Amino acid sequence: MNLSKINISRLLMLVVFGLLGITACKEDETIYEQTRLFRPVLNEELYSEANTIIVNMGNLKQAVSYTLEVSRDTFKTVDYLIETDTAYVVVNKDLVGEELFWNTLYQVRATARASNAQYDSKISDLGNVRTQRFPSIINEPASYDVIDVAARVSWVKAGAAVTGTKVFAGDDLKLTKPLLPEQPVEGDVSETIVTGLEPATKYQIAIYSGETLRGWVPYTTLPADIDPNAPGVIDIRDNTSLSAVEDAVAGAPDGATILVKRGMTYDLPAKDLNKSITIRAAYGFGPDKAKLYTTGNWNIAAGSKIDHIRFVDLELRGADYSGDYVFNPNASGIRVGELLFENCEIGTFRGIIRIRGTVEIDQYIIRNSVVDSLGGYGILTTDTDPKPSDPTARVNHMLFENSTFNKIQAGITSRNNSSSITIESCTFSNFPSTGGLLLRYRGGSGNNNVTGGIKIHNSIFGPGWDEAASGNTSIRGMEGLGETVFDIVNVYSTAEFSFASGPIPGFPVGNYSKGQNDLWVNPNVNNFNFKDSGFSGKYSTGDPRWRAKL
Repeated sequence: MNLSKINISRLLMLVVFGLLGITACKEDETIYEQTRLFRPVLNEELYSEANTIIVNMGNLKQAVSYTLEVSRDTFKTVDYLIETDTAYVVVNKDLVGEELFWNTLYQVRATARASNAQYDSKISDLGNVRTQRFPSIINEPASYDVIDVAARVSWVKAGAAVTGTKVFAGDDLKLTKPLLPEQPVEGDVSETIVTGLEPATKYQIAIYSGETLRGWVPYTTLPADIDPNAPGVIDIRDNTSLSAVEDAVAGAPDGATILVKRGMTYDLPAKDLNKSITIRAAYGFGPDKAKLYTTGNWNIAAGSKIDHIRFVDLELRGADYSGDYVFNPNASGIRVGELLFENCEIGTFRGIIRIRGTVEIDQYIIRNSVVDSLGGYGILTTDTDPKPSDPTARVNHMLFENSTFNKIQAGITSRNNSSSITIESCTFSNFPSTGGLLLRYRGGSGNNNVTGGIKIHNSIFGPGWDEAASGNTSIRGMEGLGETVFDIVNVYSTAEFSFASGPIPGFPVGNYSKGQNDLWVNPNVNNFNFKDSGFSGKYSTGDPRWRAKL
């Protein structure tokens, strides 16, 4: 009897403890509140095959479907709204009911859908993607294949002969309404000039064999060329003399424009300049710029007050980079408001400009240009020590924009303060030489800063120029500039880039982990198109002429 009571008691205790254990387990369970789905992300970049778009998103386990939106105007309007239950989507005629346009930039965004709509993800912008060009014999135009009122169209000879061209508006993507009568192509040729275009206008030009479309390419004509008969314009395109530019400058009024012919070579003037002048090439087809050549330099006359000196669409070339300059004035009382190089090729100089004496340049601008093979006086040298009562040689503001600099021994050297330096969207490589200085402000206390700061934005730097093939590509960053503020945004440098001394505050060293020959196609010959398709700055950094195109 007593034993039975004890067993029953023990059994009751076990039941109680079991219930308590179950209760405790239930209390330990955590119930999470359902939340919104994560935004869709890509497994790989958007890409196209022919005129189809491939969207490869990561698969979200809780998503029951996805909504894709496809646009051509950054979603001001939506071309296609696609509901799909798969994270891998091919956007083509089978899916959307019509052919996508060829060679057209599309934008794609996506939303992940939950079983309950209140938990749908927010919209995810997946980026841009361009469909491929229509399979064609027509060649992509180069920059020198279009002027203000005409375009050069070329193609590969294959199949039936090309018999004509038609011009369509830039937004007529279906090529439905020719703007001009068809222009015939005569003979067995591989190029033709299309005329009758308007300046600064977007077109599509198509080639035909009879009624058969053989391909088309977009063109944007240039702004209207300078009128050779306008006041102040001196047209020397018919003058083949090497001295034609110097002679024209000598007889020109202040502020005149000298109009030269593409493909011609002229001597850079040697007589001292004392007036505002613009030297520019007229529009024309073909890659060869008008060239100004020197075995010395141009000077500026003492006491000259010049509003501007402008070189536009020219090649400026010295005989060697041990002694030649574009300008090398050494005089007193000179002031130049603007020194501009626009769309130029500049090289084989000891330096672009060296100033001594009391020479002041307010604005020094290099834009849309390629600079290569400069010696120890580099992009700029001001070469007279400051005096308490005399500001001596100085450059106030410098702008280097949308340009490429390669094989240059020295950067900027100044013995006086500057007001500002802006470097915007430029590509630098082999610059400066090993151990050379990028920014040298050597005027001593009170004369060794850029008072308004230095901006370096959206640019790429390769290694220093190892001319001796020593394997050392480090450079010196700066001298002076202790009170200068640096503003550095979206800047990259290659793995070989390093500062031996004078590091620039905030400058990213080696944030691209590979070398310049991995990043660019061929830096040795100024081909800075991107070889590395995975480079994260390929769309947004460096000289825009080399950037990957969407």
